[in-house]
Amino acid sequence: MTAEITLFVNPAAGNGRGRDAAQPAARALRAAGFSVRTVVGTDADDALARARAAVRGGTGALVAVGGDGMVSLALQAVAGTDTPLGVVAVGTGNDIARALGLPVRAPARAGRIIAEALKGGRGRVVDLGRVDGRWFGSVLASGFDSRVNDRANRMRRPVGRLRYDLAMLAELAALRPVPYRITLDDGPALEIEAILVAVGNGPSYGGGMRICGDAELDDGLLDVTVVGECSRTTLVRVFPRVYRGSHLAHPAVTAHRAAKVTLEAPGVTGYADGEPVGPLPVTVEAVADAVRVLVPASALAVP
Repeated sequence: MTAEITLFVNPAAGNGRGRDAAQPAARALRAAGFSVRTVVGTDADDALARARAAVRGGTGALVAVGGDGMVSLALQAVAGTDTPLGVVAVGTGNDIARALGLPVRAPARAGRIIAEALKGGRGRVVDLGRVDGRWFGSVLASGFDSRVNDRANRMRRPVGRLRYDLAMLAELAALRPVPYRITLDDGPALEIEAILVAVGNGPSYGGGMRICGDAELDDGLLDVTVVGECSRTTLVRVFPRVYRGSHLAHPAVTAHRAAKVTLEAPGVTGYADGEPVGPLPVTVEAVADAVRVLVPASALAVP
């Protein structure tokens, strides 16, 4: 086990929590006997280049300090390698951390968990989604939810889940179904008018919205949630249920599972882990056993 750990820090995450969280996480790792090196890039491309260099250099772990965006960036460096990923979740949504059973906004505790997992040779090997060469851990959103994501990302206030709620209300005024063509694995294409289609490696996005509530991180499959044509009133009435995942039982919602999903729809952009991946069409693949994440013993999958 290499004793040097790389902290991959987003200083702007959670209105500065990323910068503040790096120190208690580093202290916990050093107290456990690890040497800690911090990587902060001038921008996302520079940060990723530095993270990849650390992985090539044999760092013992790459620890993302920030929100889902920072974890997603770290995945681009560690996916498909032997380097484990640690997560110090201090961002706004933290959906990837929650899906993994990791603490949120508790950097010292997260640091201790990472140290204990490294010393015990422990980790959870999980799947990732891949689209156009980009890895993602939670959900690829398209349609209404990607427009909400686009608006929420432009907003600076409020923080947390309320920002997504307000962005959703603003987008309701322009609500309209979109003609989708959805291909699951090598089956026949499904053509449907839909408000949104979400492809989940994990269950949630947007700070706890369980849009693909039954998704599992280690089943080798993607969960596809399709919200068909419905009124604004129906969408508003059903929306609160997404935080429990009970929206999946609504007649306007259908769910599918596949290892590969192709989405086609005019004028729609896809977002993966909250980051834009470009306009549809896109093909999303589940990649089994793509990364080892340092988690507490309680979060390990039971055989």
